[in-house]
Amino acid sequence: MSRKNISALSMIATISIALMACSTQPQDPAFQAAKTLPKYDQTTFSAYVAETKQWLETNRVFMTQDKESELLDVLPREYKPQHPNGQGVLLVHGLGDTPYSFINVAEHLADKGYLVRTVLLSGHASKVGDLQLPSLEDWQGIVDHHTKLLKTNVASIWVGGYSTGANLVTDLAIQDESINGILLFSPAFQPNSSSVKYAGLASYFMTWADQDPEDNPLRYNSLPMSAAAVYYETSVEVRGQLEDIQYDKPVFMLMSEGDKVIDTQFAINVFTQQFNHPNNRLIWQGEKALAEPRSTTLSMRLPEQRISNGSHMGLLFAPNNPNYGVKGTSRICSNGQTQDQEVACMKGDDVWFSAWGYREANKNHARLTYNPYFKESMALLDQVMGNETALAN
Repeated sequence: MSRKNISALSMIATISIALMACSTQPQDPAFQAAKTLPKYDQTTFSAYVAETKQWLETNRVFMTQDKESELLDVLPREYKPQHPNGQGVLLVHGLGDTPYSFINVAEHLADKGYLVRTVLLSGHASKVGDLQLPSLEDWQGIVDHHTKLLKTNVASIWVGGYSTGANLVTDLAIQDESINGILLFSPAFQPNSSSVKYAGLASYFMTWADQDPEDNPLRYNSLPMSAAAVYYETSVEVRGQLEDIQYDKPVFMLMSEGDKVIDTQFAINVFTQQFNHPNNRLIWQGEKALAEPRSTTLSMRLPEQRISNGSHMGLLFAPNNPNYGVKGTSRICSNGQTQDQEVACMKGDDVWFSAWGYREANKNHARLTYNPYFKESMALLDQVMGNETALAN
């Protein structure tokens, strides 16, 4: 064995001992894993929703007394248009999230005539302990199966995804030429931190990459190390698919300059160099305009709304969303501020809103959870999808 290998093993052993010291399994039911994951390969979407609901009724750790409302918010869902245009859209949420992520986007698309479906990635919407169970193949299988299922109900389809979901749908769309195009929100093609690639190794020695009290019915606050590893696998897969290809179908991409979760420059480079359809649109929420002629820059310095910059998750929700909008009930105070600031935020003190980890003197920042340009963003999305009527409105 070489000296290099011995040194590497020694380093891993040292790290492992340190990690095992802080990886004791918590007793809180939210952090325990179920025995199995729910099925997703039903022959109809209605059966998929019904059986998923049954599984969640048994396995979810509920946070309110209104269990039915909690389930309705996080279940996969179909949005039927009043005036169908013959096209469908499959939308896939991100790591730790639920189908609720796409409620406002899905409603908008249904209003434009699309049959819209949202799916639930395995391990989500029940309890964060279940996020220890899924593999890459589970998530890929869900997206593949429900893409095929949607195709049986419409003439053609689009796919869209947020963060990890964006990786999954892009991977599929590159391989499936029948898909009309891709709708991308904070695409996590490459993580902002290079350390994520070690999550698979670390998962053998520690259970949790991040562990916080679970108090949000719509998304997890904690993250198992194994789930971080599966996310990284999705990024490896999609980068492999993107390598040396030119994607000539329409692409809509929406990102925030303040996003510290993903490598935004990598995504910009992919859009500029490999997504070549003339109708493509990249919306950039930030201050430094991009050289890409198909991009639109929207400033996120909005002091009148107490917004300092844009965030990874603050793209999907309309300002009037009852949970994450301007007057939303789900304020996210865990945002990389000091402990005192987080406590003040939780008590209801006045705060500003930003991406995770953003700090500014004399300001306490909660997470920005809505898109102040939601209407403008949807108009540009309509343009990419060829909905000229929507643009006229």
